Amino acid sequence: MKQLFHKIMSFAMTIVVLCATMSFTLNAHYCGATLVETALFHKAEGCGMEMQKPATEDCSITKKNCCSDEQIVIDGQDELQLQVDQISFEQQLFLVSFVYTYANLFDSTGTTKPFYKAYEPPLVTAQIFKLDETYLI
Repeated sequence: MKQLFHKIMSFAMTIVVLCATMSFTLNAHYCGATLVETALFHKAEGCGMEMQKPATEDCSITKKNCCSDEQIVIDGQDELQLQVDQISFEQQLFLVSFVYTYANLFDSTGTTKPFYKAYEPPLVTAQIFKLDETYLI
């Protein structure tokens, strides 16, 4: 059971580290004020109403484009190893006390059998208390 728990926790921690270090790009296409499409990792296709640039430059009348694109970049963590010299004394004290109490939390001293129950006491060859007795007359 303990090995299964360790495997599940190690798998969960790898997923957490993977998600923390991965960068995401979210693209959104708005037509007016309405969100039309979102895309993850690639550019949003759009609604097909983008304004075309005029073929000739002599046409000076242009309409304002109603569509807009928005790109949200979520950067992942670059450094995973925390340096020990940057941890304050209070944080070190907390970590040490947490590890100590967590290690002693699952102490199972009450459930173990004493090792001496399998052994029998030695045989009595003489009654020692009678040998050491003194009588006053």
